[in-house]
Amino acid sequence: MTPPASLAIADRPLVLRTYGWPDYTLIDSGGGRKLERYGPVTVIRPEPQCLWTPRLAQADWDLADAVFDPVDEDDAGRWRRTRAVPDFWPMTWRDVAFHARLTAFRHLAFFPEQAANWEWLAAKTKALGAGLRVLNLFGYTGVASLVAAAGGATVTHVDASKKAVAWGKDNARLAGLAAAPVRWICEDARKWVARELRRGAQYDAIILDPPKYGRGPDGEVWRLHEHLPALMGTCASLLSSDASFILLNAYSERISGLALAGVMDDVIGERGGVVDWGELALMEDGGSRGVGLSFFARWSAV
Repeated sequence: MTPPASLAIADRPLVLRTYGWPDYTLIDSGGGRKLERYGPVTVIRPEPQCLWTPRLAQADWDLADAVFDPVDEDDAGRWRRTRAVPDFWPMTWRDVAFHARLTAFRHLAFFPEQAANWEWLAAKTKALGAGLRVLNLFGYTGVASLVAAAGGATVTHVDASKKAVAWGKDNARLAGLAAAPVRWICEDARKWVARELRRGAQYDAIILDPPKYGRGPDGEVWRLHEHLPALMGTCASLLSSDASFILLNAYSERISGLALAGVMDDVIGERGGVVDWGELALMEDGGSRGVGLSFFARWSAV
C-alpha cells in the first residue's frame, strides 16, 4: 500500500516586499499614516502599523491631493480632497490595466502590496499554459483575475459585491481583456463553492483573499476565524486530480502566515507538494523601511 504524500511546509517565513512601480510609490510613512502616489494622484491614508517618524517634512505631506479621514476602526471614513481628483483613473501593473478609485473604505479599489502575489501568479499561469481553470474567491475588483487571464488561464471570479464585480468588468475592458475567458459571479463565496461541489465542478488552481469580516448579497455573515477552515475544506474538494496551486491571503491582526499554512496542511496535506508562507510588505521609495500589511500561504503541487 502506497503511503500518503507528505506536505512540506517551509520552516521559515517569507517577507514578500513590494517596491514601487511606474504607477505606484510609497513615498513616506510614519505617525500612523502612509503617503502614496497612485498614478498622478497623491494620497494620505491611515496605517496604524506605521509607528515611526516620517522621513519627509510636513510640507511634503501637505502636497497630497486627497486625505482619508477615518470615522471608525473598521476602515470606514471619508476622503477630503485638497485638489481636484477624478472619481477614478487608469493605472497599470505590467501589462494589466485597471482603475484606481477613492473608495469609502480608505483603499483605492486594489491593494498595491498584492503585486508580490501577482508576480507569483503571473509566473505560475504562464508556465502552466492556456486552459488552466482558476477560481478566484473574494476577487474584489478583479486585478488578480486579470493577471491570471493575461497568463492564459480560464477564470471564475466570485465576489459578493455587485459594485466590485461591475468594477471588475470595467477593469477587464480597460485592460483589453473583455473577451478573455473570465466568468464574473456576484455571489457569497461559501454558497458558490457548495453549489460547485454539488455540480461536480473542478478547478486546477484557487485564489482566496477573504476579509476578516463581511456580508454576502443576501446578508450572509463571514467571519475569517470562524468560517475559513470549512471553506478551505470545500475548496480542497474542488481541486482537480492534477491541480497546481492554492494562493491564500488574509488581512487580520489576529492571523499569521503560519496559521494559514496550518489550514493548508489540514485540508490538502495528503496531496503532498510544498507550502510557503509569510507576510506581504510595502517598501518605501528609496529606502529599506517597509510596512507589513497582510499574511499569505501558497501551496504548489510541485
